[in-house]
Amino acid sequence: MNRPGSVPTGLGEAAESPRLPSPHIAADSNGSPDVDNHLLEKAELLARISEKLQPEPNDATPAMHQGPWEEELEPDSDQVPSPTTLRMKWQEEEEGLRLVCGEMAYQVVEKSAALGALESTLEERQSRLAALEARVAQLQEARAQQTRHLDAQRALNVAQRAAYEALRAQAGLQEAALRRHEEEARDLLEWLVQRKARAAAERNLRNERHERAKQARMSLELKKAAKRTVSISESPNTVGDGIREMAETVTLTAEPLSLETEAGEKWKRPFRSASATSLTLSRCVDVVKGLLDFKKRRGHSVGGAPEQRYQSIPVCVAVQPPTQVQDVLNAHLSEVNAVCFGPNSSLLATGGADRFIHLWNVVGGRLEANQTLEGAGGSITSVDFDPSGSQILAATYNQAAQLWKVGEAQSKETLSGHTDKVTAAKFKLTRHQAVTGSRDRTVKEWDLGRAYCSRTINVLSYCNDVVCGDHVIISGHNDQKIRFWDSRGPCCTQVIPVQGRVTSLNLSHDQLHLLSCSRDNTLKVIDLRVSNIRQVFRADGFKCGSDWTKAVFSPDRSYALAGSWDGALYVWDVDTGKLEGSLRGPHCTAVNAVAWCYSGSHVVSVDQARKVVLWH
Repeated sequence: MNRPGSVPTGLGEAAESPRLPSPHIAADSNGSPDVDNHLLEKAELLARISEKLQPEPNDATPAMHQGPWEEELEPDSDQVPSPTTLRMKWQEEEEGLRLVCGEMAYQVVEKSAALGALESTLEERQSRLAALEARVAQLQEARAQQTRHLDAQRALNVAQRAAYEALRAQAGLQEAALRRHEEEARDLLEWLVQRKARAAAERNLRNERHERAKQARMSLELKKAAKRTVSISESPNTVGDGIREMAETVTLTAEPLSLETEAGEKWKRPFRSASATSLTLSRCVDVVKGLLDFKKRRGHSVGGAPEQRYQSIPVCVAVQPPTQVQDVLNAHLSEVNAVCFGPNSSLLATGGADRFIHLWNVVGGRLEANQTLEGAGGSITSVDFDPSGSQILAATYNQAAQLWKVGEAQSKETLSGHTDKVTAAKFKLTRHQAVTGSRDRTVKEWDLGRAYCSRTINVLSYCNDVVCGDHVIISGHNDQKIRFWDSRGPCCTQVIPVQGRVTSLNLSHDQLHLLSCSRDNTLKVIDLRVSNIRQVFRADGFKCGSDWTKAVFSPDRSYALAGSWDGALYVWDVDTGKLEGSLRGPHCTAVNAVAWCYSGSHVVSVDQARKVVLWH
């Protein structure tokens, strides 16, 4: 027990204990864990000191019992604080420390939350940085690949350029060789023409000598006959004999003669390269009768009004098949579908898929460009001259037929009304009427003066070609049938079935025979007088190249001509039905159409490789 006036042991320890940091110092510690632990230790130490400073029960007696000796010590008691004062002081400090500790704990929580947010942001940015680094690596790899590919392409371009230059040099050499060969061919052709001219002159001289000798013999016979007395009889036999004798003396001086036998004086049918043709009596009668009938038919329209419908048409007595090529042209930008001679045989029209119609003059065995007709709305599928040769009618793929006037480049009229491709367009026997056929299963008659459709014929099948007679329209169809229509009536008058889709129709000049070409690779001659198939032409190797392959009669109906898929031309003799021969020349693809001029001197063929070939 301590003596009165002595300092308590616990108080001395408290006095000797280190001084606690102030609240301001604790606030500057930024809430570190070491400072917090130190503060907690100090708080526990203060609590223990407070417990020790509490008065014991015996010490709680008031100071009234102090003796006089104690009063002597009172002045000194002011220097040492009382336990109550110390306890209150320490309680105040403890409360301040608790406030500081709470404030520090709140700051610790806030700082911990902020630290967690910063750590999550750091992790997110680190993951994004890793992704970007991976993307950068990928792009760098792609860039390296593109660089390698670019280098390879550059090397390939260099190689291709070198190859192109080599090919260009080779093409230049080949063009030079081609020009040299063309010059050689031109020289050779000139030499052949000169030699042929000399040979023709020699033949003409021999023919003149023969003719003079024959005239001398005839003059001698006439002189002998004049010395005899002759009785004139009107009997038909006598007249016929006289006509026969006159016919035997008739000759055409355009070609040389070919004597087959001296005893019977039988003349061969000459080639066109020869220059004379002998007429028998029956042939003369047929030709004159045909010309008279032709003029009679052409001299009256369907309405009966007389009209001049044609120019002077060359008379063809006898022809021979073509034997050689005279001219070859790449006439169009794409395949050529149609070809037609004008009535005077010197003007030629070709139409193709490039939507142009080219007119050509046949001069000296050459094709010379005359004019180009423009304005077609689609590929040309058919061309036809009117009887006067002054207008051209064309069928096109733009669902219409178009009319041009020779000498004018632009289309004069468009015949619209079909709903599908127009496959055929032909003039009737007058220049003011026409007929068209289409894939819309209709055949239409047109009044060209008013550009008006005067009649529409509905058919059950596609129409591939049409031809026109005096009062009949003949159409060939995809259902392997040829149909006949009376232009004065509404109904079909006759149907002739054929084996295969009909690709073309051609009517002979006497309008007695019809030539059809079909996809069964045959040509058929139909006798219109009895309406049946008279002959069927076939040949090994002949094959139709398309649904619009055209075949034609020769002007005298002696031959039938058609082009094949392999570029060859096949000729049949209509009288015997035998294959006359095949011609192989510049065509390397399918021949689409052929045309034989009215004079019989030239044939033109066109193909799918843009070529137009003139044959003689």
